[in-house]
Amino acid sequence: MRNLALSRYYIQVPLTDQVSDWSDDAFWSEFKARMPAEGSARLVTGPSIEKSIAPLRSFVTEPMRWGRLFPCGDAAHIVPPTGAKGLNLAASDVHYLHQGFTQFYDGGEASGLDSYSEKALARVWKAMRFSWSMTMMLHRFPEHNDYERRMQDTELAFLESSAAAQCAMAENYGPAVLSRAVSGTAP
Repeated sequence: MRNLALSRYYIQVPLTDQVSDWSDDAFWSEFKARMPAEGSARLVTGPSIEKSIAPLRSFVTEPMRWGRLFPCGDAAHIVPPTGAKGLNLAASDVHYLHQGFTQFYDGGEASGLDSYSEKALARVWKAMRFSWSMTMMLHRFPEHNDYERRMQDTELAFLESSAAAQCAMAENYGPAVLSRAVSGTAP
């Protein structure tokens, strides 16, 4: 959810599809067909404000510094939308860079800039692991065999039935989600 009236929704489609193949009605029909009936019945739909077909891809550049160039956000790493981590990672990168630049320009101390890549990459790789695991669990790939599809189903069933797995997932989403999961108030 972006706010109370705006959300971002995804469905998996072949990369050979075109955005023009997906009218709003076609999208909502397919989206609702993939949801549980009780959620589908409550879903409020509206016109889309943007549509795109994005490949499920991941990328990390290491190190995140070349001389005086400090890439951050999508210039340094791409995560698939499955884990919902892209914007948070970019903001974290900017935070580390801001600290480093402030130390450097206010006091001539370069340690913040020198440690930027290491600090940022520690967080990036954790988010990559989480996004990769979510993608592997939630998306069907044409090249997957019956065993791999069965493992996906088993992973989803484990997440549905295990409080520990739910807490681990909530921990990856952040402190607010984790506190709701631990207190039993998560949706």
